[in-house]
Amino acid sequence: MVQSVTGFFTRLVDRYLPDPLIFAMLLTIIVFVVGIFTTPTSLMDMVSIWGDGFWGLLAFAMQMALVLVTGHALASSPLLRKGMSRLASVARTPSQGVMLVTFMSAICCIINWGFGLVIGALFAREVARRIPASDYRLLIASAYIGFLTWHGGLSGSVPLAAATPGNPVEKIAGLIPISETLLTPYNIFITAVLLFTLPVLTRLMQRPQDQIPVIDPAILKEEPSTARQLPKNATPAERLEESRIIAYIIGLLGVTYIVYYFIQNGLNLNINIVNIVFFTLGVILHGTPMSYMRAVQAAIGGTAGILVQFPFYAGIQMMMETSGLGEKITHWFISIATAETFPILAFLSSGLINLAVPSGGGHWVVQGPFVIEAAQALGADLGKATMAIAYGEAWMNMVQPFWALPALAIAGLKARDIMGFCITALLYSGIIFIVGLLLF
Repeated sequence: MVQSVTGFFTRLVDRYLPDPLIFAMLLTIIVFVVGIFTTPTSLMDMVSIWGDGFWGLLAFAMQMALVLVTGHALASSPLLRKGMSRLASVARTPSQGVMLVTFMSAICCIINWGFGLVIGALFAREVARRIPASDYRLLIASAYIGFLTWHGGLSGSVPLAAATPGNPVEKIAGLIPISETLLTPYNIFITAVLLFTLPVLTRLMQRPQDQIPVIDPAILKEEPSTARQLPKNATPAERLEESRIIAYIIGLLGVTYIVYYFIQNGLNLNINIVNIVFFTLGVILHGTPMSYMRAVQAAIGGTAGILVQFPFYAGIQMMMETSGLGEKITHWFISIATAETFPILAFLSSGLINLAVPSGGGHWVVQGPFVIEAAQALGADLGKATMAIAYGEAWMNMVQPFWALPALAIAGLKARDIMGFCITALLYSGIIFIVGLLLF
């Protein structure tokens, strides 16, 4: 049954799902038009809001581009290649490969979402190399499906923001500690069920061998070594470029900062610390400055989608927030809620808004104040209302290609290659999220 459902959605997205850039442009047009006709915002006001917000994610776009580049460069180091190859060798069959990739990706995303997105896709490529009969598209989809666990994990931006002083909800309800969100029985239940059942789900998605599309072998080709052997008559400049001493000094500086950071902040993994960990380890493991630079140059082409598409989502987010459209959608859902149904309706509204605002932090800004204020009025659990927003964001990522861009860049695939599998995961995980919110 799962295979049939997946096959149906795969055929559907193959025919109708455009490139993620077109998806972002269409969403821009839809939000622009709907905002004009359903809010007091005029046409020129909306133009101004869109233009002012277009560059609002520049810092975040740079962070995500660096996650992709530094993660890819780290994984191309000889030690990491060998390590991933050994881990991938645990799987002996295509079924085992799919389950292993899903499980590893889900674990990594619980630790940190940026780490999980990159490592999951890189590991999927390695499994595909080890098991030639694998369905490469399903392996990459499995790596992305593991992303469903991220908002219940250590880097879940909504629950962490709710517990941080200065967040937009603090004046309404005070801080909402993680003991009422991440450490609750329902979150542990939902995250654990996803962790251990998603590998089974992706295993059931496997297609018969004769239905698996042929993948260009060049996609899976092992990247050439970036190490360079200097000739005996190398110039001083060349020796500096391939100097292990310089690489290790910079590596030592990075390691010292990382250790100091964790001593000062505890296990507070954010995207900046993940990037500096990737960068530091990459420089050390490649061994020379230019060996690392060649690895970066090989990885940098995959950032094109991030650099072009993120500004569109920044403009969309600003239109949703400033025009009041996000508030209007949220209010419609919660206006029909009771204390018992409130978390489910907050979850569904979060999923809908995620199509236009695919960002956990953006969700909290757009939805948090209205959802928490309504939860207070209804006497609903504030922690559960917070997590409902978080789950809705993670859930709808399965059909929103925004977060798939790093994985797709690493894989050399298009969004339509994996979205049929992801829609099946959306339907399944929706049940898990709703059951977890209702049972506890």
